[in-house]
Amino acid sequence: MSSAGRQAAAQSTQPFSRFELIVAGRYLRARRKDAFISVIAGLTLAGVAIGVATLIVVMSVMNGFRAELLTKILGLNGHFTAFPIEQQFTDYSTVVKNLEVVPGVTHAVAFVEGQALASGQQESTGVSVRGMDLQSIKKLPLLYAANQQGGWEGWDQSRGVALGYRLAQKLGVGIGDQVTIINPKGATTPFGTTPNIRSYPVTIIFDLGMVEFDSFYIYMPLQAAQDYFKLYEDVLKPGMKNPGPDATDDQIDAAYERQYQATGIEVFINDPDAIDAIRPKLQQAAGRPMVMTDWQQRNETFFSALQVERVVMFTILSMIVVVAAFNIISSLVMLVKDKGADIAVLRTMGATRGSIMRIFSMTGTAIGIAGTLVGFGLGLLIAANAETLRAFVSNLIGVKIFPPEVFFLSSLPSKVDPLEVTIIVIIALLLSFLATLYPAWRAAQYDPVEALRYE
Repeated sequence: MSSAGRQAAAQSTQPFSRFELIVAGRYLRARRKDAFISVIAGLTLAGVAIGVATLIVVMSVMNGFRAELLTKILGLNGHFTAFPIEQQFTDYSTVVKNLEVVPGVTHAVAFVEGQALASGQQESTGVSVRGMDLQSIKKLPLLYAANQQGGWEGWDQSRGVALGYRLAQKLGVGIGDQVTIINPKGATTPFGTTPNIRSYPVTIIFDLGMVEFDSFYIYMPLQAAQDYFKLYEDVLKPGMKNPGPDATDDQIDAAYERQYQATGIEVFINDPDAIDAIRPKLQQAAGRPMVMTDWQQRNETFFSALQVERVVMFTILSMIVVVAAFNIISSLVMLVKDKGADIAVLRTMGATRGSIMRIFSMTGTAIGIAGTLVGFGLGLLIAANAETLRAFVSNLIGVKIFPPEVFFLSSLPSKVDPLEVTIIVIIALLLSFLATLYPAWRAAQYDPVEALRYE
């Protein structure tokens, strides 16, 4: 062979040359006699696409659940909840101001909270009654913007209550109806403790989109809650004397002043993960002994379970991609057997073992890349319309999918994490490439003489 011929042959077998790309492309195109192998390749592509799409959708929904639950929980309950110890909590307004000036704190709200029995026109149920003034409610945009019926104007003077729409449905009440709240810790009499029973008009019905809050919480003005739970103490004004048992009501009111107390303070910070760094600053700024619990302590079990579930779901669903990778192996093995004569001819024409291996490796990798891209687009499309698809399927089959009573949220959230999607795509491409190595190596080992002998 002349030097020019050897140079041309060498150029034709350079790694990933035009010759190798053309042959690999031809093996991907369906022919009548290769129809069965093409069907297998198509099913393999579909398997990779389904695996990638399923992983993206499931992980996006899991991320959406965590983000939505975190937003709802920390939108009403602070990153820290501070409870007083050693003395009555009458200086809560001062403590709130002290905490709000701590660097990293966005706002703090004082609240009164207690358990009670709520009774409406239909039935009764246990509730958590929380008292907050309008200024504090405005610091909680999630609650302030959640009213479906009624408004927060004049809240402090309304002497009414706000409750979730699910609780309103259960009690059978609407705006203007009376809700009776019963607290067993009432006034103490010679005959024992009598329950504290009061009725309040419903002035606001809200929808927070979280079953726990919409079906369990009742809000009332701060002072009304302090009066109801008797969180106050009448003390003599400075310089005044005890008016005595024969004093009139006016004299008693003139001599005493009422000091109201709070149950605790919710503290909200900029960075939810900075709780360890900011806790000592809050303890020092409070200016009084307080026990502080953070959001991770309160929800440790719940969010740990979510994290474990995410890892398990990712591992299990990754098996779909692994199975699709095995399909790539099987389809390439069949292709190699079918193309035995072609491999022999290519070898006799000067194609190296490395060239043959690259041809079949590119063929299988192309299937994996195409399946990954299809799955990537399909997964993002479904993840972006998860709630719409859920509602459509639910209406179509007449069955509730992801019922809010079980999953806590009234809609199916979805949040695509670019990093997770990138990892999923890389894993799919890597598995697709690795799956081609063995069949490509087998093809490279073909002896052209033996292959042509039986043709």
